[in-house]
Amino acid sequence: MSEKLLEVQHLQQYFPVGGGLFKKNYVQAVDDVSFYINKGETFGLVGESGCGKTTTGRTILRLYEPTDGKIIYDGVDVTHVDFAPYRRKMQIVFQDPYASLDARMTVGDIIGEPIDIHGLASNKKEREERILSLLEKVGLNSEHANRYPHEFSGGQRQRIGIARALAVEPEFIVCDEPISALDVSIQAQVVNMFEDLQRELGLTYLFIAHDLAIVKHISNRIGVMYLGKLVELADSDTLYDHPIHPYTQSLLSAIPIPDPKTSREKKRIVLEGDVPSPLNPPSGCRFRTRCPYATEQCAAEVPEFKEYETGHFAACHRIGQI
Repeated sequence: MSEKLLEVQHLQQYFPVGGGLFKKNYVQAVDDVSFYINKGETFGLVGESGCGKTTTGRTILRLYEPTDGKIIYDGVDVTHVDFAPYRRKMQIVFQDPYASLDARMTVGDIIGEPIDIHGLASNKKEREERILSLLEKVGLNSEHANRYPHEFSGGQRQRIGIARALAVEPEFIVCDEPISALDVSIQAQVVNMFEDLQRELGLTYLFIAHDLAIVKHISNRIGVMYLGKLVELADSDTLYDHPIHPYTQSLLSAIPIPDPKTSREKKRIVLEGDVPSPLNPPSGCRFRTRCPYATEQCAAEVPEFKEYETGHFAACHRIGQI
């Protein structure tokens, strides 16, 4: 049995917006999300824009303080404790390699900053050796240390971001859509690098992405989110071969297939309407306004997120009927 490194229980993240003196309105960005990640595993989190994937990742790292729920790291509830000791164990690679690096700092200083903050180098020589070793690890060389971020391509900048995350020797990394801003030709290189680093350093990933084909390639298990809720969770092959939630079925039907004959025979499930606002989500099942199988029960009751087969969870009233 694998050992859990991270577990979130009924995680909730509501952001206050507008409203009057007595009544506050809230964006329900993440609502009652529960899952766990085993040591050495890659857990993929997918869903369309605005579904709460990034907010989930950032809340786990306490970049946003959770509204409710629990974050358990390596058996310890870290939801309300001083998080400073865990900053070194848990890191993030941001989506935008242009915005996440300080344009006024050299690459050496960007990677060296976390080493300085956590006191990981006893002298200047050791600090420099660590920085050069990290650059080499992510496929850059020593000459790059004295340059500034604007002198690099998108793929190289993302490698700098990865080196910065690795500088404190973390156990767990949130990869927040780390390849979505990169050219397709570079995406594969960066994904392969993530896999190599995982094998070499024993890392555990929460991999957030849009591209379902890449998520399948890199993830052991995958969770699918819709409007702040987790709607399905299973291991990678099961989810792709046998999706049981209508939203997952629609997402997977949109993956392009390189074979024209198979592609023509494949049935595309197109969803009607737009995603509702997280300010005022629908009653009952949040997906019901776009679901072709919705019934009155779907409007009246929130579906329970439960296990239908070993390790395969979903939240839908009509599983088994559709």
